[in-house]
Amino acid sequence: MSVNLQRAFPVAALILPLLLLAGGANLLGNQIFERIVTVMFINLTVVLGLQMFIGNSGVSSFVHIGFMGIGAYASILFSMSPQDKALALRSLYEVLKEVQLPFLPSLLIGAGVAALVAAVIGFPLMRLSGAGAVIATFALLVIIHVIFINWEEVTNGPRTIFGITRYTNLWVSAAWGFVFILLAYGFKETGLGLRLRASREDERAAASLGIDIVWVRWVAFVLSAFVVGVGGALYAHFITSFSPLAFYLTQTFLVIAMLIIGGTGSVAGAVVGTVVVTAIFEGLRAAENAINLAQLFPETLAGFTEVCLSIAMILILIYRPAGIMGGQEFRWPRK
Repeated sequence: MSVNLQRAFPVAALILPLLLLAGGANLLGNQIFERIVTVMFINLTVVLGLQMFIGNSGVSSFVHIGFMGIGAYASILFSMSPQDKALALRSLYEVLKEVQLPFLPSLLIGAGVAALVAAVIGFPLMRLSGAGAVIATFALLVIIHVIFINWEEVTNGPRTIFGITRYTNLWVSAAWGFVFILLAYGFKETGLGLRLRASREDERAAASLGIDIVWVRWVAFVLSAFVVGVGGALYAHFITSFSPLAFYLTQTFLVIAMLIIGGTGSVAGAVVGTVVVTAIFEGLRAAENAINLAQLFPETLAGFTEVCLSIAMILILIYRPAGIMGGQEFRWPRK
């Protein structure tokens, strides 16, 4: 019994507080707070997808926000009604104009397309690490962004796409967040996850033991792209109107800040980082708005939130490089 409790405790210690937070936001009835918590769960899904790859492989990646955009655009192409497509996507391909599926199949298709793209482009990249991986994945993010801007038949180009039905709410986003907490923790404890972390600690030693480093990294990369694609689909069906800029540098910085501040080495770090950065971000944004309304400065204060968040990330990297959780999961208390 005690062994089962010890195994379940790390996951329960993450899910139960989040469940209480979601329940409190629902009971409170404050639409602004409920919206903040909903977006937090969507970001949590994306951060967990990042942690599954970056945290276990030790290879940095900036391209995942591009996969988030692929999941968003691919899902809405199947969930939007033909009438809304005629208004929002006038140049859409004929084969897609009359297609309309329920939310769940559309979401899974969007995530599947993101995973398929990751599978195609990811295998050569898995040979890279360090600065090479950073530069290559950032270049891929730029390529995906340029495609979003110019593929007008699918994305409406640089303009905002609209007419999306809102299917994502507080409990839908929370449910997916809980599912992926279980998935991320389970993946970490699988043989694949263990081999991946072995390659993170020492590539040569792992290769000498017969571990195919490129293969295990590629599988984790594709799986993480699927999770991030789900996050993109959830985002699209909550915001209901967005442009390609929603999946570029600003979102990349925010999500990576969540992962770094919490700690890349653990699922708990991803969850704690998402909650902490959301609280900091929203608090600073409220302070920035209050300062501007009070006209304390002759010029409008802009960028205050991003600057403070950047400073916080720098301090974490200097004084606690492994993040708030230090790469550790929550543990059952010992006597």
